[in-house]
Amino acid sequence: MHEDFIHAVEDALARVAVPADAEPMRRYMKSAMPFLGVKKPARAAALRPVLAAFQTSDPALASARALALFRAARHREVRYAATDYLRRHRRLLGADALDALAAMIVEGAWWDHVDEIAAHLVGGALARDPAPTAARLRAWARGDELWLRRAAILAQLRFGASTDRALLDDCIAPSIERGEFWLRKAIGWALRALSRADAAWVRAYVGAHPGLSPLSRREALRLIDVAPRASRGAYAPRHA
Repeated sequence: MHEDFIHAVEDALARVAVPADAEPMRRYMKSAMPFLGVKKPARAAALRPVLAAFQTSDPALASARALALFRAARHREVRYAATDYLRRHRRLLGADALDALAAMIVEGAWWDHVDEIAAHLVGGALARDPAPTAARLRAWARGDELWLRRAAILAQLRFGASTDRALLDDCIAPSIERGEFWLRKAIGWALRALSRADAAWVRAYVGAHPGLSPLSRREALRLIDVAPRASRGAYAPRHA
């Protein structure tokens, strides 16, 4: 059904691939799926006309196309293109897109896919369609799938002062005592992001939850603890 779109994306990426880059990229990402050897700037330039040609005002079609592309991918950059396509349609996507996004999260099952989808696409759905999306995030946070738990925790990463703190707590709480690095890191990252807008709330939250792992606690308080030095230029933020 979406063969024209899939082939157009694959052809555009193949034309700019640098085969010598493919294996270093795969090793860096610890990916079982091979790479073509298309770095992000080249990918963006190559895909711009293709994604524009398949622009749609139908959110269901956008989600279906992206999921079909994601599932058809034989190279990791093609999966990245599926997320790129949905980001072009992010203002259309609400709770109805969550089934497709959940499938991409579970099937992608690695931070490069999951974090992008969570912060930009799931977060966007939450902003536009808060009640049903929040209900899904609470279900993901309590479920068996690690990457959906991580996505629920990170969905409000870009919300700042608008963060729904009760929802964030509901998404963090089921994973506080879990041992997986990806959940412990996500908890700390989400709290650290909120600390830029509400350091007092984050400090109080950390103090009220002694079960937080040292990793989560350290990440959550990183910006707060360095605040006095930051004004003297001693601190530069690092990516999570």
